[in-house]
Amino acid sequence: MRLDIPKKMILTAGPSITNLEKNFVMDAVTNGWNGNWNNYLLKLEREFKSFFKSKFAIPTSSCTGGMHLILKALDVKKGDEVIVPDITWVATASVVKYVGAKPVFVDVDRKTWTMCPDSLKKKITKKTKVIMPVHLYGHPCKMDEIMRIANKNKIKVVEDAAPSIGAKYKNKLVGTFGIASAFSFQGAKLLVSGEGGVIITSNSKLASKIKQLAAHGRTLKKTGNTFWIEKVGHKYAMSNIQAALCLAQLKRIKDLINKKRKIFKWYSFYLQKVKNVELNREVSPAKSIYWMTSIFIKGSKTKRISAEYLGKKLKERNIDSRPVFPSISTYPMWKVKNNFFSKELAKYALNLPSGHNLKKKDIEYICKNISSILN
Repeated sequence: MRLDIPKKMILTAGPSITNLEKNFVMDAVTNGWNGNWNNYLLKLEREFKSFFKSKFAIPTSSCTGGMHLILKALDVKKGDEVIVPDITWVATASVVKYVGAKPVFVDVDRKTWTMCPDSLKKKITKKTKVIMPVHLYGHPCKMDEIMRIANKNKIKVVEDAAPSIGAKYKNKLVGTFGIASAFSFQGAKLLVSGEGGVIITSNSKLASKIKQLAAHGRTLKKTGNTFWIEKVGHKYAMSNIQAALCLAQLKRIKDLINKKRKIFKWYSFYLQKVKNVELNREVSPAKSIYWMTSIFIKGSKTKRISAEYLGKKLKERNIDSRPVFPSISTYPMWKVKNNFFSKELAKYALNLPSGHNLKKKDIEYICKNISSILN
């Protein structure tokens, strides 16, 4: 079966931009200078604190920068170990190296594709300083089990919540379980600001350290020379213009999540009869935002096709896709060997088009082609 190929590529991701975003950004560009240089940044902080019911929200230039700041403020350093899942964007492990510590990789759960608590238990040592779960593609980790393990061993939990704003575990927002968390607003995420992120925490001491580190280490004292530098810091600030865009997106978060969940339902309906495909469904008591709808290709060893092959065939029909992240422990710089399920997931899982502008007919076309290629 070969369907009429659309003239334009159906893209993997894409934001929803309305007049609200345009008006906020235009106002920031026109008036957000001098005395108003941070007006949208302050509004964004207030909105995030309200949304998460947290004491502090610190906008950053990226989620990666945010995670770096958190680890440095927690005094994670050479000789320490930080446990990360084996399926995630490389930044999760890279920030551990930024502070001189060692990333320790654990396998992912077969149903949620997130950090596996059983694998986590086996990797804890006396050197473990932080556990860093990632709510992959918008699906929450098993946070009750992870927090029990962490608390029992007196280890801090820092959530890499980059792709999961608005997701919940047992009706509690991800990003509010550990001592701190960071979210991403990179251009493909649920909320976008082009680039950018935010740190969430309710720990006053940690927040003060993070704020100073994010501002080149300048003094936080209200009096005296505001350019006085007390320690070596970083430049991880978000701009006021980015904050304006992000604020408008945050005000629309319920609608944005609903559209993502609707897209997943369309996929679920049209793929229900394709036997050798398994969707990344939410696993109770989690509520996923389905930032990315993804599939896992099943089948016998001789007849099973790879995600790379399926993606190539879909591209020929003007359907974009992207493979699920590789098993990051297999990257050459780590020099690590394991026999994780994550390797199988990396080979046979694929992110499908999940942008906000998708229509039901687009999903139908995609699913009919997936069925045709696999069968």
